[in-house]
Amino acid sequence: MTTGRHSALELDPALDDYQLASALVREAGQLALLMRMAGLQSQQKTSISDVVTAADHAAEAYVLEQLQRCRPEDGILGEEGASVAGTSGRTWVIDPVDGTYNFLHGSTYWCSAIALKNSADVLLGAIFQPEEDKLWLGGTAQAATLNGEALTAYQYHGGARNGTALSELGAATYIHPTWLMDPLCAMPWHSAATSAAALRMFGSGSCDLGRVADGELGCWFQHSCPEWDWLPGQAIVRAAGGATGTVRINGLDWFMAGGTTAVRELRTALEAGSVT
Repeated sequence: MTTGRHSALELDPALDDYQLASALVREAGQLALLMRMAGLQSQQKTSISDVVTAADHAAEAYVLEQLQRCRPEDGILGEEGASVAGTSGRTWVIDPVDGTYNFLHGSTYWCSAIALKNSADVLLGAIFQPEEDKLWLGGTAQAATLNGEALTAYQYHGGARNGTALSELGAATYIHPTWLMDPLCAMPWHSAATSAAALRMFGSGSCDLGRVADGELGCWFQHSCPEWDWLPGQAIVRAAGGATGTVRINGLDWFMAGGTTAVRELRTALEAGSVT
């Protein structure tokens, strides 16, 4: 297949779902990186930090084309507008470039991500960070891996990581500055943020969630995540033995990942910011 000046592989329909997801995010990420190296302009979406580039569109178009060829009965949902109604009851959820603001400004902290879900749950996730050459993969039928190596952060000492308190962990998070002016959002966020040992805010939720799965980051929380920002990482954290959860506070949905104790304590901290 050719997208603009950049060619990408046509994938084998015989690949299983995990192999296909891995190949799709790797090819999409490499395509986006090549296009950035050639020079890109951006368009603003909802704010100066919420942007989209031609690379986002090209990477999503590549994944869309490959899925329609390799999994013609499955549905497809993409951040940049891809929408296909399938007949299988399964849907692929695409984030061609997560962390576009980082991507556009030369940071390495961005990725391509994909998830496969059915009507009941997310089945698998794959996240590829091209400039770090890191590919996280995992789901209900396969334990989580990073570049093919099993992730064991939640297995040490009988799963002690699941028992680590939030106050002992660094928390990755994201909140747009404008949301800090809204007490309904700012109060829960502040309550959770001040409950952690340290804060990290890097600008790519899927990159964060991959690192929660492999143990580099202690836990993660964020509000109002669309499926493409949440499902790939959720699947991988679960497959690594960690916990995930959601809670609705002051009309906003909050998403959490980490060890069992950290997620429980994040929920409690967020709920402390409720105005009701």
